[in-house]
Amino acid sequence: MHKQYKAIIFDLDGTLVDSMWVWPEIDKAYLGQFNILPPSDMEEALEGMSFTETAVYFKERFKLSDSVECIKETWNKMAWEFYTQRITLKEGAREFLDLVYKKNLKLGIATSNSIELVSAILDKLEIKDYFTAIRTSCEVEKGKPYPYIYLKVAEDLDVEPEQCLVFEDIPNGVIAAKRAGMDVWAIEDQQKEKVKQRLKELADKFICNYQEVLMDFYVK
Repeated sequence: MHKQYKAIIFDLDGTLVDSMWVWPEIDKAYLGQFNILPPSDMEEALEGMSFTETAVYFKERFKLSDSVECIKETWNKMAWEFYTQRITLKEGAREFLDLVYKKNLKLGIATSNSIELVSAILDKLEIKDYFTAIRTSCEVEKGKPYPYIYLKVAEDLDVEPEQCLVFEDIPNGVIAAKRAGMDVWAIEDQQKEKVKQRLKELADKFICNYQEVLMDFYVK
């Protein structure tokens, strides 16, 4: 690492916690109630949308009678057991959080998930106290790839965007952070090979896990 950062901002799902596998299961179960199979293009279409934007997308695309708020409440209930019992931190994440926190870097979260599930997983993993700012895309004008959530977290942390390093796992998240004027390191998750290649093209660095970057911060 050749640059001194004042803050690190994390996406949550697939970046800080190993949770992306949950949502295809929930989508399948949720749509199954209406005898609908998830279409093959849905994952790409939803990439970076806020929790609310995703609910609006479902309601409009699948012509659901449930309200947007009802859809969101149902998803929270369906995901609750996963987020409180089964989801874990990504490899090396706790050690990395310990290290950068002790070095007095400001830490924030910028996620597309619901605040209810974010709070649940951070409490369960006992990592909430690391973070000065926690924001969801529902709190800004539009989700990723728009830069608003990253700019909001930087504002909360009282740092300039160019002083921030972001960790992301999806192309639209990388684009959002780059549009905000931040450096971005992409992390490997369960992405398709073409998505990994896109991340390598968009991000300033691509890593497999947080163990890879510990030494970058030990020397600072």
